[in-house]
Amino acid sequence: MGSQVSKQVERRKSVAAEKKILADLLESAGDQFPGSDYRPPDRKTWMSALGPDRLRVDQIVWPGTHDSATDEIGVRFISRPFAQCQSCSIYAQLAGGARVLDVRVQEDRRVCHGVLTTYSVDVVIDHIKRFMSETQHEMIILEIRTEFGHDDPPDFDKYLVDKLGDLLIHQDDAVFNKSVAELRSGRIICVWKPRKSPAPKRGDPLWSSGYLKDNWIDTDLPNTKFESNMKHLSEQQAVTRRKYFYRVENTATPQADNPVVCVRPVTERIHGYARLFISQAFKRGFADRLQVFSTDFIDGDFVDACVGMTHARIEGKA
Repeated sequence: MGSQVSKQVERRKSVAAEKKILADLLESAGDQFPGSDYRPPDRKTWMSALGPDRLRVDQIVWPGTHDSATDEIGVRFISRPFAQCQSCSIYAQLAGGARVLDVRVQEDRRVCHGVLTTYSVDVVIDHIKRFMSETQHEMIILEIRTEFGHDDPPDFDKYLVDKLGDLLIHQDDAVFNKSVAELRSGRIICVWKPRKSPAPKRGDPLWSSGYLKDNWIDTDLPNTKFESNMKHLSEQQAVTRRKYFYRVENTATPQADNPVVCVRPVTERIHGYARLFISQAFKRGFADRLQVFSTDFIDGDFVDACVGMTHARIEGKA
């Protein structure tokens, strides 16, 4: 018993020490970067505001949500705090500026996060189509994967193609160098990541897993995650030289050996340092590699940071 208590005390000290490292870095270095003062006139249509004719796919810093469809997961006040990573609906996330969605499904097409489930993926698709019907030049990346430990939904690729139809941008390396305006006939890059079913092929309406990569580490230590994100980002090619999307997740993950196991208080340890991450990427010389930037509990400031950096790229300032 004593050793367990001692371990818990040490874990809490580690968390506190890492939180202080980030706080001190923010105080000493600041979080300004090219475009950090830009605010979109309307987050719902920020791509349109930047000019779809001059905004290339490889210039975009895509604000994304982690475990996007978990706003109603589990049982409220009981199991939900352990798995909820977003507090608002898919539609609200898109209207608020998010442009990358991370959706996990199980065999019955219900959205899940681990063992907990929520609504059918039909809800996700309906929200996306509603958002698309209300906008003209906004693009999104929709990642749908079969959750670890679950089986693929039967014929799920056919389901996605049938539901999303003409909105889909077919798998094609040439997409990365095109403007948003050139792709207006299709506005969704749908990355389907099955566990056992055949992966999408070149030219298919869906995109395969190799087109959206990341280096996720399982930790609740904020500076450990921050520096791991920095290291892996530095190892990527510049966005203009690669033919895949690379994601950085500004998140921290609850751990079983720590007293705090609810998502929100754990992710809050790193949540406020998104602008610091972007500014440090500039100072360390590899901001040209930042592309998809995702978070738990997305907010307007996170979106504005990504849009601001995108604006700076268009203006030749980043």
